[in-house]
Amino acid sequence: MIMKNIYVLLLTVLIITSCGNEKEVSVADVLATNDVAQIKSKKATLDAKQQALSVDLKQLNDKLDDLNEDKNIPLITTMKVEEQVFTHFIELQGNVQTKQNVLVYPEMPGILKSVYVKEGQRVKKGQVLARIDDGGMSQQLAQLEANAQLAKTTFERQKRLWDQKIGSEIQFLQAKTSYEAQNSTVNQLKRQLGKSTIRAPFSGIIDDVFKERGTVVAPGAGSEIFRIVNLSNMYIETEVPETYIGSITENKTVEVNFPVLGETVESKIRQVGNFINPNNRSFKIEIGVPSLEGKVKPNLTARLKLNDYTNANAILIPQSIISENANGEQYIYILKDKKDNNEAVAERLIIETGKTQGDFIEVTKNLAADAEIIMEGARSVNNGQVVKVINK
Repeated sequence: MIMKNIYVLLLTVLIITSCGNEKEVSVADVLATNDVAQIKSKKATLDAKQQALSVDLKQLNDKLDDLNEDKNIPLITTMKVEEQVFTHFIELQGNVQTKQNVLVYPEMPGILKSVYVKEGQRVKKGQVLARIDDGGMSQQLAQLEANAQLAKTTFERQKRLWDQKIGSEIQFLQAKTSYEAQNSTVNQLKRQLGKSTIRAPFSGIIDDVFKERGTVVAPGAGSEIFRIVNLSNMYIETEVPETYIGSITENKTVEVNFPVLGETVESKIRQVGNFINPNNRSFKIEIGVPSLEGKVKPNLTARLKLNDYTNANAILIPQSIISENANGEQYIYILKDKKDNNEAVAERLIIETGKTQGDFIEVTKNLAADAEIIMEGARSVNNGQVVKVINK
């Protein structure tokens, strides 16, 4: 307003001066003469007046700046600090696994005589999956069982005679030994013959059938016949940095996201490892997961959010307003002595911070609730400087 009045005053003075100089020739009159000398003279006169006016205007502006009390007061915005619940999460990635995901191998060599299941079929523990030709072992077993039965009969008769003190002890012992030997041979051959029958080690789904009927199979690598998987007891395994060993415990809630499926479920940590890997300084955890109607498969990637820290009375501030001094200390500015006209004094406050979550960080020391901190303009003010709050 003051500057505007001065400009009006200047303009008025110029007009009065111009009107008061009756002998001054107008620019139009000079131009009408077509006299180069007169035109140059008029131009020089006007240039001199313009320079004089510029000097006067600069002096007036400088004086106005000196008299303007608001010139050096920065305009800032503020936020009042409040206590709130702060829940911190660590984010990890893991893979779905199942301990019941095995390859079924033959235990004896031979021709795959029969295959009773197909891919995708559900089976129960102990169910017969296939049979291998026993190469005449069944007939051998029948012969041995007949011999064992004869040895048993001989032993029982010899025992009755021996109990009646008839016959010699050596005859009794020979019959007993023969019976036990025959019985042991029969049992051993039964165990061997049992390997020709391939059974399901647990209840699950036949995920793959690698060999067809008539294939010659034998124990060893590369001779697997089936893959059987149980999807009812799956889990996610991941590695956690050792710095979290005190906060990651069993039964802690975990948010599990499957990006490929677009599904998010809540689960719990069911096992925490007791060994720290010296190569990457981490320990393993297991998190149980539901099958989601069969959509979750082994080796599926999952993203995990684990709550490692919660504070019900936390003080959070934006990370962007924090500065650092030459000593490595973090500081912000708060308001002191705020007046009715929204002017206040900026005070530098050294703080200590903790965990971050998104754009915010927890202040753990020196900042109290209800303090008013400077937001916009925080990096352009100085300690003890007068500022003006312009919050909307």
